[in-house]
Amino acid sequence: MRECPLIGILVTRKQSRKKVLKLYQHYNNKRCKLYSFTPTDILWKEKRIIGLHLVGNKWKESTFPFPMVVYNRCYNKKVEAIKSLESTIGKSKCFNHINHFNKWHLYNILKNSNLDSNIPATFLSNEVNIRELLEKYRLLYCKPSYGHKGKGVYRLELQKNGDIHISLYSILPAYICRNIEEIQPVIDKLLGNSEYIIQRGIQLNKLNSQYFDIRVLVQKDIKGQWAVTNMVSRIAYDLYYNTSMYETIYEASEVLQKLYSLDEKNGILESLCELSIEIATTIELQTGLLGELGIDFGLDEEKKLWIIEINGKPQKNIYQDLKGYRHKQLIYSRPVEYAYYLAQKSRG
Repeated sequence: MRECPLIGILVTRKQSRKKVLKLYQHYNNKRCKLYSFTPTDILWKEKRIIGLHLVGNKWKESTFPFPMVVYNRCYNKKVEAIKSLESTIGKSKCFNHINHFNKWHLYNILKNSNLDSNIPATFLSNEVNIRELLEKYRLLYCKPSYGHKGKGVYRLELQKNGDIHISLYSILPAYICRNIEEIQPVIDKLLGNSEYIIQRGIQLNKLNSQYFDIRVLVQKDIKGQWAVTNMVSRIAYDLYYNTSMYETIYEASEVLQKLYSLDEKNGILESLCELSIEIATTIELQTGLLGELGIDFGLDEEKKLWIIEINGKPQKNIYQDLKGYRHKQLIYSRPVEYAYYLAQKSRG
């Protein structure tokens, strides 16, 4: 019988070690030896790691050798720890190498692929004239390059009377600019020194006048292949465009069947699967080894799918709000299975 592979789960803070590990330990059907640790737990000189693990029914902190595989759940732009770990255990053994993505970087990866027709026109905020873009598209979104959960996203809409409504979270304007000539300094002040992208706004289809998106969770499986784990729809609160602030969440098929015929619904679901796997494959080729992505799509009135957001560290707590969801175990078991696959691969 082969020895159980040692798998490390890298998290951001010590307070998160137990919470994160508990979920993956519960669905550890490969009997891997799991422990969680933070970048500050790594003892580089000793080549050991202080990690939290489960012994019987008790959580215990122990000193471990470097793991065979690292699953990166540490959401951080700094990747020095991962790079150093890779130099020790191997580049093909740390997955989700980068999970805090730069939106401008991702846009350029997808723009230069077969997926370019599914991404809205995007620009760097400091390289464009907001007035010209508003006159051309009439609807724009300003997004932080390193933002997440919809924070700091501004919606700009040029009204028929010439006013510009600037919104944050809700479509009700937080600011109104009466003169398009003055919009650039207003936006410069709102965005400050932060790096932002400006994205063409797409007129998306709605459900009962409420905005919704489709979040696809795509993960590597036990064979090391990309697979779609689930697809859900978040329904934003009334008058909100930001689906991160959602009122309800359903399986995507439930929402689509309310809007489309059976054939149309099945065609959209099939396209979502194909696009999601192609997105994951394309990004991984440029960023390094990945194990999972959360991809947010929008549907316009012509049933075209648009890539809205790509998340390198998908939120998994959203599935707790999904009534009757029966496949929760896959969300947590697949990363462990993929880690097991990588460990077995290294053993030949």
